[in-house]
Amino acid sequence: MTVPASPATFPEFLPASVHGLTEATSMALAQQIQQVEVATELSYLPVATTYVRQGQGQPPFLLLHGFDSSILEFRRLMPHLAGWRETWAVDLLGFGFTDRTITATISPAAIKQHIYDFWQQEIQQPVVLVGASMGGAAAIDLTLTYPDIVNQLVLLDSAGLTAGPAMGRLMFPPLDRWATAFLQTPRVRRRISRQAYADKSLVTADAELCGALHLECPDWSAALIAFTKSGGYNLSSDRVAQLTLPTLILWGRQDRILGTKDAARFTQLLPRATLKWLEDCGHVPHLEKPEATANQIRDFLENQKA
Repeated sequence: MTVPASPATFPEFLPASVHGLTEATSMALAQQIQQVEVATELSYLPVATTYVRQGQGQPPFLLLHGFDSSILEFRRLMPHLAGWRETWAVDLLGFGFTDRTITATISPAAIKQHIYDFWQQEIQQPVVLVGASMGGAAAIDLTLTYPDIVNQLVLLDSAGLTAGPAMGRLMFPPLDRWATAFLQTPRVRRRISRQAYADKSLVTADAELCGALHLECPDWSAALIAFTKSGGYNLSSDRVAQLTLPTLILWGRQDRILGTKDAARFTQLLPRATLKWLEDCGHVPHLEKPEATANQIRDFLENQKA
């Protein structure tokens, strides 16, 4: 007699739609998401913060996701990195599945403080910091303020040199709610996803659910409005140039979200930067070319030892 497979068990704090995930990597990462109360000066109550921890080996990786995203963004990359070293991914303040209801302040400064508080409470040792898109800008900002907690920096199609979200110009009532409602529609999110990938076949129903699951969390709209009103990340060239640690810049050759000019700008600004291109790849190399991305990161770190 054939015994039916047991339904996947997911953390109760995730939205019920998580049960619609179908791809193995998505389901596996969602099942491993944990929640911890992070004490922070940003509020008198701790912030329930979601993260994933996999693998063994030091120094660990810490992965920071992009704008309006979550740690599910790293569902394909984490297994490759965790097979080599301890790997953490954390949902940024105001994003992912981290609690948005504790503090109304969602800004680059608040995000940086929250990352540092999470690191200080849970990791407590220098990391290889990996930031994707807006997560790259957050990684740069964190490293400039707390250089002792970062050994090496990896930027995946990083934001930060250009102005903050253009949507910020619309963030006053009632246009603020209309703007986030527009961004919430499946048609708009699908169009953005298709722009992010060079290989459009990767924009599956599962991928769309991974990219939209966090929208069901309380105060998603309010947090997005607060962040865009803050101006987002717009790091000056002089400030970026102060980064002196070894930095790997990985960039998809077919990036249609940020384009490719900033890859060269980052390389010129950072005194110890190494630029590597990923061919036939769009804005999300960690999703589109996860094995190649992990191999480039590993080669870069191994070369640092030589």
